[in-house]
Amino acid sequence: MASEKPAVRISLGTWDRLRDDASSVRYEVFVIEQNVPPEVEMDDDDAVSVHAVAYAADGTPLGTGRLLPDGHIGRMAVHKRARGLGVGGLLLDALIGQGHGDGHRMLVLHAQTHAKGFYEAHGFSVEGEEFIEAGIAHVVMTRVLLKAGMRPAVRRAGALASRSRQSGQRKRKNPGRIRERGFSWRITTGTS
Repeated sequence: MASEKPAVRISLGTWDRLRDDASSVRYEVFVIEQNVPPEVEMDDDDAVSVHAVAYAADGTPLGTGRLLPDGHIGRMAVHKRARGLGVGGLLLDALIGQGHGDGHRMLVLHAQTHAKGFYEAHGFSVEGEEFIEAGIAHVVMTRVLLKAGMRPAVRRAGALASRSRQSGQRKRKNPGRIRERGFSWRITTGTS
């Protein structure tokens, strides 16, 4: 018989409201399991972040994460007993949704290298080299957020301009800016 995933409820809120449950999970995972010093684990960003806490049906906290005002996701932690049950994915999806609702165009996180695949499965991409944070190997990962119904623009500005010329359309004045359904962002091109 296949094991069923437990019912999980995600709560988003302020540090004042979720502090006890979020800090208990973080202490267990970061301080006890991973030997991160408590003074490094808790910081001033908690007070200004949106926190997510996952709860089991009985109200027991299973995991947590936070979204800073600048679009950084951090302090993702799931109790050992709840790993592999989809709790981390639900937390991350809730924080991504919050970031989208807050108007962020990109989310950034520092992923422990062993969790890189988890974040890639949720649309994040590695940016740059591995580095050490709190004594643990990490990589910077980013995810571009699009407005509903938009397709990601992955073409380079030069390719856009040449395609326009090839198809007989007039050349764009600024091929580096993509405008689609009222949403725009600047694409930077490198020389490669």
